[in-house]
Amino acid sequence: MIKLIVTVLFLAASSVVRADDLNAGDFAAQREKILALAGLTEPPTVQDAEGFAAEGGVKAIFYDALPWKGKPTRVFAWLGLPEKRAGKVPAVVLMHGGGGTAFKEWVKLWNDRGFAAIGIAIEGQTDERDPTDPQAWKLHAWPGPKRDGIYGDSSLPLEEQWMYHAVADAVLANSLLRSLPEVDANKVGIMGISWGGVITSTVIGIDPRFAFAISAYGCGHLFDSGNQYGQALGNNPLYREAWDPMTRMDRVKTPVLWLSWPQDNHFPLDCQAASYRATTGPRMVSLIPKMNHSHQAAWNPPDSYAFAESIVRDGPPWCRQTGVVVKDGSVQVTFASTKPLDHAVLITTSDSGFTGNRTWTESSATVEKRGEDLIVTAPLPAGTTAWFVNARSGALTASSDYQEAK
Repeated sequence: MIKLIVTVLFLAASSVVRADDLNAGDFAAQREKILALAGLTEPPTVQDAEGFAAEGGVKAIFYDALPWKGKPTRVFAWLGLPEKRAGKVPAVVLMHGGGGTAFKEWVKLWNDRGFAAIGIAIEGQTDERDPTDPQAWKLHAWPGPKRDGIYGDSSLPLEEQWMYHAVADAVLANSLLRSLPEVDANKVGIMGISWGGVITSTVIGIDPRFAFAISAYGCGHLFDSGNQYGQALGNNPLYREAWDPMTRMDRVKTPVLWLSWPQDNHFPLDCQAASYRATTGPRMVSLIPKMNHSHQAAWNPPDSYAFAESIVRDGPPWCRQTGVVVKDGSVQVTFASTKPLDHAVLITTSDSGFTGNRTWTESSATVEKRGEDLIVTAPLPAGTTAWFVNARSGALTASSDYQEAK
């Protein structure tokens, strides 16, 4: 482990420059340094986290991570195995969003579905509240960097930036899970929520070992978003040239579920769509109306678990879009699904601008089985500016790609 960390740090130190001094060649070097994090394939050293009560098959740990400003760092995590298991089990790395931490509850939800899981805290915190600030989490003794707004640390050397360490933490968590004798190393996935979804979108272009990925809300292509992300990143060349997941999306062959809702105020549907259209592997989209934006809102629906189960059991996603036709005022979306689709709706807007601020309206659609295909058809209302189809199988939602009307 130490040898690999030294190798990555050597690559980083070989071209330490600040974002303000970068030119095109330097950006290429920065991208190479980021890709070098894929070399963290040896499992990190693990220590039990004292003072945190285990519950069933879930226990608190620390694992060693990359040094920061010359100091050693560790990651606090909850690590859980299913209590009932026969043979090796699939697993998942869980990445929290802003204001979150390593959530034992989230780990247990995955354990209950037969997955090993590790929920990691990516800002040097535990899951205890800070006694001096009830809105903050208590820092442990080996923290690395904390998130500085929206890539607010871009002027620092790359290896001092939060995203660099967050990605490294995710790669190391993958290596840790793959090393466990109870885990099937070929069936380890990742799920991130909000900022954790941004990290997930980033790391799947770096670490090709993930068997599946679930990005809730978070995505790439945020430099021209019509909200705070666009304002912060529109003039940030390091984000666009080195950190934007779009710079590596063509490397992504991992099956990915893009989970969100049409009125999300943080990550717009057009930026999400740009991200998933740039991948080369299988994808599934689930846009759940009235889902809201929170950790619980993302992990409570059954969609993430059903997606992961279909990948580790069958290979492809349980449902995926295979065709879209817009003709004579109607839309036709073709799905390949291993589950029956009970009903479908067309969801449209006639508004423009930031997608999270638009009004979205549902209208009826028909579902027809033609051979192995399931065809959803609906008339497109006059004045439609954007649309997508939602097909339902029980409590599960399969969405078409987000479409801008031409």
